[in-house]
Amino acid sequence: MTAALQWQAPEGFSILKASHASLHNINNRLESAEGNMGQRIELTADDGFSFAAWQSLPAGKPKGAVVVIQEIFGVNAHIREVTDGYAAGGYAAIAPQIFDRVSRDKELGYTQEDMEAGIRIAFQQLNRDRALGDVQAAINHISAHGKVGVVGYCFGGLLTWLSACTLKGVAAASSYYGGGVVNEVNRKANCPVIMHFGEKDAHIPMTDVDKIQAALPGVTVYVYPADHGFNCDHRASHDAAAAATALDRTTTFFSGHLLQ
Repeated sequence: MTAALQWQAPEGFSILKASHASLHNINNRLESAEGNMGQRIELTADDGFSFAAWQSLPAGKPKGAVVVIQEIFGVNAHIREVTDGYAAGGYAAIAPQIFDRVSRDKELGYTQEDMEAGIRIAFQQLNRDRALGDVQAAINHISAHGKVGVVGYCFGGLLTWLSACTLKGVAAASSYYGGGVVNEVNRKANCPVIMHFGEKDAHIPMTDVDKIQAALPGVTVYVYPADHGFNCDHRASHDAAAAATALDRTTTFFSGHLLQ
C-alpha cells in the first residue's frame, strides 16, 4: 500500500488471491477440531456500545495479556487461530470484533469480493476513534490477567501503532505491516514498539519503511524478504520463515515487557 492509495479505494488495492471462501455465521464456540481454544464474549465500550470479542485463556495462570487486532477481514478463522496461539503460549489473549460497529460478526475470506468489502468497512465506514475505543475496552478487560501487549496485522498494524500512542494500559506493541503508519509518524509512543514489514510489499514500499525508521528512531523496525500479509497462512502471500521469525521476535519482546 503506497501512501498515495491510503487504502481508500478498492480499485487501488492489488488483490492477493487465496482459495478460502468467506466465513459467516460462526457459532459462539467453535468445534475443537478447528484447533480453537477460545470463545466469544461480550464487551462494552465507554460509549455504551456492546460488541463481541474472541477470548482465549491458557490452561494455567496467565503470564500476561495480549490484545490481537484484526486485519480488514474481521475476527475470522485466522485471527482466532492467532489469538489461540498466544493463549497456548501462556497469555490471556483477546481479539475485539471492531467491525461490529458496522456489521455484527462480520468475517471475510481472501477473495477479491471479500477484500473490497473489508476495505470499505475499515477505511470508509468505520470510525477510527470508535474502533480504538473498542480496543481500549479489550485492553481494560484483559488487563485483569497482567500487563497488556498489543499486536495487529495490516489495518490492525496501523491501529496497533495508534494504540501505543493514544490508549491507556499498553505495555508493549508489535505492529505487522501497518498500512498508513507512515502518515502517523508525528505521534509519540507511550510504550516500547516493534514493527515488521515485507520488502516485497507493494502496498507499503521500502521508501515508506525508510521514512518510518527515520522518523521513529526509538522503534525497532524489522524487514523480511516477504510480501504483505506474510504472517497469514490462509493467504497466498504467506511466508512461513518470515512468520516464524516475526513471531519469535514478538514473543521475546513481549516476554521482556509483560512478564510479572
